[in-house]
Amino acid sequence: MASRTPEGPPPPPAVQRLRLRYARRERLRFSSHRDFQRALERALRRAEVPMAYSAGFSPHPKVSYAGAAPTGSASEAEYVEIAVTARCDPERLRAALDAALPPGLDVLEVVEVPLHGATPLADLLEAGVWEVALLGVGEAEARRAVDALLAAGSAEVERVTTKGRRVLDVRPAVLRLDVVDPAAARSTTGRALAASSAASGEPCAILHLVVRHAAPAVRPDDVLTALRGVSDLAPPEAPRATRLAQGPLLEGAAAVADPLAAERGAVGV
Repeated sequence: MASRTPEGPPPPPAVQRLRLRYARRERLRFSSHRDFQRALERALRRAEVPMAYSAGFSPHPKVSYAGAAPTGSASEAEYVEIAVTARCDPERLRAALDAALPPGLDVLEVVEVPLHGATPLADLLEAGVWEVALLGVGEAEARRAVDALLAAGSAEVERVTTKGRRVLDVRPAVLRLDVVDPAAARSTTGRALAASSAASGEPCAILHLVVRHAAPAVRPDDVLTALRGVSDLAPPEAPRATRLAQGPLLEGAAAVADPLAAERGAVGV
């Protein structure tokens, strides 16, 4: 049988690729990745972005997502890539999309990448930097738990997935784990909780975590489960995790570089 082909002309080709960095803040940290996909596609239409579409019987906009933070976590470093059929000014596009998205989903930066030959976005996001605020946990208690985890050869945790219960070893993915002074908190949430704890006298430990991206991905809640397993650390309130950065791994420094650095000459973080 002859293969079927869609009627009509093929879609216009892409002439420009753009990478976006956006933040997920405040109440929007509870939005799922699917929620963001829907919100972004609506915003692209409202902002009248000339999106490139795939061919076939069910064309869809050329949008590539990578490294989404888990639901419930805030983030200052989420990334997405789009392809367009007419050249756009990156800053104007950033402002238009930011205005079209709900408050709490904030477009921070848009840069152009080569139309062909650029390293895939997913390949650049090798590790992530997280800040985790533990309200009701003292610095000494947190440090004992961190030291116990770092000294462990392995730290297995159990996670419930769509395919059932799965056991994964957290320890190899944890490249760096520190307890930092609450005054040095870098996220909006961390600073707010640190200020609140200082005013009330309630302790608040701030963890700084660098975790390697792997399959399956090790999430901050997996690390907290491992801390509870090695030291019985059990925060009385739900921890608040914020992703500060993600990008290429700097092996010697247990840190990450800026994945958009090649496009604008930025340095690592």
